[in-house]
Amino acid sequence: VQLQASGGGLVQAGGSLRLSCTASGRTDRSHFMAWFRQAPGKERVFVALITSSGETTYYATSVKGRFTISGDNPKNMVFLQMNSLKPEDTGVYYCASRSVMGLSTTPSNYDSWGQGTQVTVSS
Repeated sequence: VQLQASGGGLVQAGGSLRLSCTASGRTDRSHFMAWFRQAPGKERVFVALITSSGETTYYATSVKGRFTISGDNPKNMVFLQMNSLKPEDTGVYYCASRSVMGLSTTPSNYDSWGQGTQVTVSS
């Protein structure tokens, strides 16, 4: 699976952004799609995931109630709507795909990664 993320940018605190991830290749092998983020000098951390059916979503505590993950299966796309953004949301956001059954928030358990898109939230 090849992934392409887009939609990042610079936004003031309290603002919104919508990230998009387009998948190509053997998308039928993907059971989960997720977003991770990595702040400068820090490890990559889980943000949100969605099952291939779209029936189940799961969020990191830090973004719950502010971010919404959704999918458009016919277009092989996944979105991350980010509202009420905070400076601590700043980082490079990556979309990832997992082909193995079983929910995971660990980056190393994901098979394919997009190139990342920068999100910067100013205070």
